[in-house]
Amino acid sequence: MLMVVYYFSLPKVLFTSNYTTVIESADGQFIGAKIADDGQWRFPESDSVPTKFKKCIVAFEDQHFYKHFGFNPISMYHAFQQNRKANKVVRGGSTLTQQVIRLHRDGKKRSYFEKGIEVILATRLEFRHSKDKILQLYAAHAPFGSNVVGLEMASWRYFGLQPNQLSWAEAATLAVLPNAPSLIYPGKNQKKLQAKRNRLLKKLFEDKTIDKDTYELALLELLPQKPFAVPQMAPHLLQKVAKEHKGKKIKTTIKVGVQERVNDIVGQYYNLYKQNQVYNISVLVVDVKTRNIISYVGNSPTDKNHQKDVDIIEAPRSTGSILKPFLYASMLDDGEILPNTLIPDIPTQISGYSPQNYDLSYDGAVPASRALARSLNIPAVLMLQQYSVTKFYEQLQKLKLRDVNRHPSNYGLSLILGGAETNLWDLCRAYSYMSGTLYNYTKTQDEFRSNELANLNYNSAFKTDFGKPKTAKNVFSAGAIWHTFNAMKEVNRPQGDEAWRFYDSSLEIAWKTGTSFGGRDAWAVGVTKDYVVGVWVGNASGEGRPLLTGVESAAPILFDVFRLFPKSNWFTSPYNDLEEKLVCKKSGYLAQDNCEASLQWIPKNDKKTENCPFHKLVHLDKTEEFRVNSSCENVNDIVSKSWFILPPVMEWYYKSKNANYVTLPPFRSDCLDVNQDKKMDFIYPNRNTKIILTKNFEGEVQPVVLKIAHSNSEAEVFWYLDDNYLGSTKTFHEKQIIASTGTYIVTVVDEFGTEIKRKIKIENN
Repeated sequence: MLMVVYYFSLPKVLFTSNYTTVIESADGQFIGAKIADDGQWRFPESDSVPTKFKKCIVAFEDQHFYKHFGFNPISMYHAFQQNRKANKVVRGGSTLTQQVIRLHRDGKKRSYFEKGIEVILATRLEFRHSKDKILQLYAAHAPFGSNVVGLEMASWRYFGLQPNQLSWAEAATLAVLPNAPSLIYPGKNQKKLQAKRNRLLKKLFEDKTIDKDTYELALLELLPQKPFAVPQMAPHLLQKVAKEHKGKKIKTTIKVGVQERVNDIVGQYYNLYKQNQVYNISVLVVDVKTRNIISYVGNSPTDKNHQKDVDIIEAPRSTGSILKPFLYASMLDDGEILPNTLIPDIPTQISGYSPQNYDLSYDGAVPASRALARSLNIPAVLMLQQYSVTKFYEQLQKLKLRDVNRHPSNYGLSLILGGAETNLWDLCRAYSYMSGTLYNYTKTQDEFRSNELANLNYNSAFKTDFGKPKTAKNVFSAGAIWHTFNAMKEVNRPQGDEAWRFYDSSLEIAWKTGTSFGGRDAWAVGVTKDYVVGVWVGNASGEGRPLLTGVESAAPILFDVFRLFPKSNWFTSPYNDLEEKLVCKKSGYLAQDNCEASLQWIPKNDKKTENCPFHKLVHLDKTEEFRVNSSCENVNDIVSKSWFILPPVMEWYYKSKNANYVTLPPFRSDCLDVNQDKKMDFIYPNRNTKIILTKNFEGEVQPVVLKIAHSNSEAEVFWYLDDNYLGSTKTFHEKQIIASTGTYIVTVVDEFGTEIKRKIKIENN
């Protein structure tokens, strides 16, 4: 029975203390720690004890440590004699093994009975563990003064070094501290501390553990004074680790050099932006090939009044335009558009929703790639309407954007302009997936990986598994990603870097910005073969600020971070996922017989897109100034020519931005117009528009101006409001009207009999 009691006298785990959460860099440097719940700086147990400290602690505390079996009766007898003679405790006589038991039984009063229990448990501990393991337990749990527990924390706190970097003098200093931690600690009682340290150094010299030169140099070393501050190089990553690995020491994937430089960059921009009352910045840098996070800046060095402790990297924020590349890639992948397909850019109203471009201008029509590069809102909305909100929502779910979590109908078309929320972590993961997919596909010629959309990783002990090779795409094909990145490369750079194309040293980066409504969020994400950098700027409180935009606020930080890395070569073309086809130069559609075309590489699925609808064969007279037909011209004299023709409203805006656009010539006066194409359309108002008539300062009701576009600039048109004739216009087709509250039908008829109608609702303010 005694043997059973003896066997189970020690629990399997001696120490269940609260530990400090510790993070190290990829190369093992200490970069942050969060104090344990009990207010102690106590590092998790290390798997080894440095030789210098081991020799020092054994020489100072227990010279016969490697010879006894848990207790030293001779030492205990001498201690008893000295204590009785002094009538107080002047010597303990405990071995290091007994001291480990005492630390385990923390809180027990010191008595001869308790000493007997320590002796029994010490022998049990010797049966269970090796001497080195017992030293590890002691080194991890011995008190070193104040709230510092354990050798590793003491080494950092008092010397700013890892334990294996300590000199003999430093190791000796720490070895004598646990003997009287409440009395002797750095900063006070310096003479007592130095005397104890020097006695230990002399002992080491006499035992020939150290030579004379080492001994004399060690005596000259100064004692620590003010404790070193615990480094906080990545405080918000530390918060994240503390939630997921509380009380553990985690070797992260952070690169110290990069983290320090990014911290400096964020600090510089914080000092600049706070003048505009913008207080928060976050930056995430990802190594694409491993998905390891090499820099994590969760917030700027602001104060508590501006939420300095909030980790914005995983905070949901309005997306602005940052999702547009995903829509472009989706439509390319599904064969909905070609890279340069013309997209309308005209005043638009869809079910009461009227998107506006940032500069409030219209191009009439713009290539899809340029619409993405310029981040035009109206083309993006029209593209999403064509693609469908539900399909795009499903794509975002495949990309694991966790904060896009409402029903698609709750977002509507605003989904592409900031109606949704996302976070920097998910965004960088999605763009890392795109870069990784394209890189791996071109490297292997035709393979995707099943787990390409792997989560980002900050733990060096974890290696990302990208899954098995496969031939099917995950979300986007390599060809669609390649074209998307090419479009993103053409985004206008921030001020000072506009001429980047003319410098060999310039960084080739696929990048995109986003700005949420009211200047609340400024985004920038950049992609190369090697890295993804994500930046967010704004106020954690959600307060918007004027002049806060992705291009002006987030992009400069993005490019400064990218300059920390060597220049990356641009992505290799994924020819196995592309197909060479004839494409109309002007319209960007698949070529038909009537358009000037060139061979272009397009995604394989895009070969099913429609042929160009804007090039038509027209018949002209010999002068090519008028259109003719067989009713007025001899067939042999008719000149047939391909003509680029846009619908009236698109044409009206397009020709103002494109001086080389030539409008379709009118029919010659002696010809019968048999053309059935639409000649005119409304510019304003849009369909089902509600118009509120305003008053000037004199209280007079101001008219509303109706406007149409006509393909024939010489045509005369006639205006009607219901059945009331309003008059005619020529060349510039605008008409002012004032009407009482009600619903009306606006009718416009041109001199050739073509008629268009629009229903409007008018309210007097």
